Amino acid sequence: MRDAYGKHWLLLRGLSRESAHWGDFPELLRQAFPQSKISTLDLPGSGNRNSESCPMTIADITDAVRRQAIRQNLMQQPLTVLALSMGGMIAWEWMLKHPEDICAGALINVSLASLSPFYKRMHWRNYPELFKLLTLQDPLQRELTIVRRVTNLNEKHHALAERWEQIHRARPISRLNSLRQLAAAASYRPDARKPQSPILLLNSRGDRLVDPDCSAAIQRRWQLQLETHLWGGHDLTSDDGPWVVNTLQAWLRKLQTEAAAS
Repeated sequence: MRDAYGKHWLLLRGLSRESAHWGDFPELLRQAFPQSKISTLDLPGSGNRNSESCPMTIADITDAVRRQAIRQNLMQQPLTVLALSMGGMIAWEWMLKHPEDICAGALINVSLASLSPFYKRMHWRNYPELFKLLTLQDPLQRELTIVRRVTNLNEKHHALAERWEQIHRARPISRLNSLRQLAAAASYRPDARKPQSPILLLNSRGDRLVDPDCSAAIQRRWQLQLETHLWGGHDLTSDDGPWVVNTLQAWLRKLQTEAAAS
């Protein structure tokens, strides 16, 4: 397992998002780890799986994602998972249930209902916009509303919203599947165990969707490594992909040094 750190990256996105929403980040990761394999998977109901009905629990979504990984022959060596938001919940559940699958996990702006109250897991200021998203008919306005809430580079908002609108038009996620994913994320309460694999937590001080204390609560509960970006938003890889990559490189060097010394 120790020799597998960073050799095969699996990227998991969050609520109502798909693999294409990573943008140019997979290429940044590939440049940083040129000998590694980089894979992405979509959640049920999203992306290439948008015709499916999404399960309503993180446990069932995790099982569905794992089955897809097996079908696509992604399990030939232990995975290093990089997961954002709801994707981090799936990675956490996966590491708990199948520790042999994942050698390490980096979780960005993740939250757990067992450790953080609902008003921190989604800032109360977002509730009106959440209901607005359910009624907006214009895909561009919908995506612009999302972009303004999850990223902090204001000068890039319109260009990013236009790219995300194209993704939505190509592979739209239904309102029902969005609600099913939201229900799964809101109710996720893992048991009290900590996954066996090493975990890196990343959070963003400028996150206006999820309180950065949600990641800090996980860090305090299990004494995990936590790195904080000073200004980034919830979608940290969109705001500052190079910072994420540099942090991952430093983390893996640390893991490899610790493994060699043990």
